Amino acid sequence: MQGTVDGFSYGLVTPVVAYLMACLGGALGLRCTTRALLFAHSWRPGWLALGSTAIGSGIWTMHFVAMMGFTIDQAPIHYDKPMTYASLGVAVVMVGIGIFIVGYRGATGTALFTGGTITGLGIASMHYLGMAGLRFDGRLEYNTVTVAASVVIGMAAATAALWAAGQVRGFLWSVGASLVMGLAVSGMHYTGMAALSVHLHGTGAPGEGDSPASLLAPMLIGPLALLCLAAAVVIFDPKMAAGRLSRPAAEPRPGVPAHTTAHRPARRASLSPGRDLVRDRSRAPQNR
Repeated sequence: MQGTVDGFSYGLVTPVVAYLMACLGGALGLRCTTRALLFAHSWRPGWLALGSTAIGSGIWTMHFVAMMGFTIDQAPIHYDKPMTYASLGVAVVMVGIGIFIVGYRGATGTALFTGGTITGLGIASMHYLGMAGLRFDGRLEYNTVTVAASVVIGMAAATAALWAAGQVRGFLWSVGASLVMGLAVSGMHYTGMAALSVHLHGTGAPGEGDSPASLLAPMLIGPLALLCLAAAVVIFDPKMAAGRLSRPAAEPRPGVPAHTTAHRPARRASLSPGRDLVRDRSRAPQNR
């Protein structure tokens, strides 16, 4: 039996809030990535790890908020807790791989394509693994073409966001990159939901697992705490708060002499203008 699906049971509230959560996680994560590109290697892993956690938490929170507006007529929805939390781990790990590639190789060429592709696949993996945690009296089916389109949207937009973050051109670039990242997550999510069809068994048996209400508190507390931590680090970093991000000086390499600028003594200014005038006249053609 075909099930009736409603993805906007609360109207525009859930999509707007979900998009804002994705933008918040993207803004913090990409800002940390930008800072990592400007730090020495000793601090870079910490900034990249914090950025990966922020983006992964924002993606996961966005998915959860959006799913609060998803209902199936005559079929109560429950969630499998281990599968749901596993989707958070997948998001953080796969986004982290993409972020670290860009952080150490730069946001250009092959590194940008590889990092953006892995980050986009992380967004898609989190979504479909989270959907696999749904429990109800029925089963889910997907349209293959639409699923592929959702994955391509996630990869393309994630690549664009990482490119913008790697430009290191100020705060406005980070804001624009976060908006693109939010678009990547939300676009991928709702495109994937458009590929979904529900078939009910009609047995009336309740689905197994925890209800959304029982998962609400732990699902929100953890990711929001991580986002608050990332926000505190970004806000209290003086260079990032003031927008004075500049590339560090080149690190000295063994065996390569440092370039020194030879200081030439300044030419002594003449104390007698008349003497210079006489000297110039003596160099006239008729006097040579």
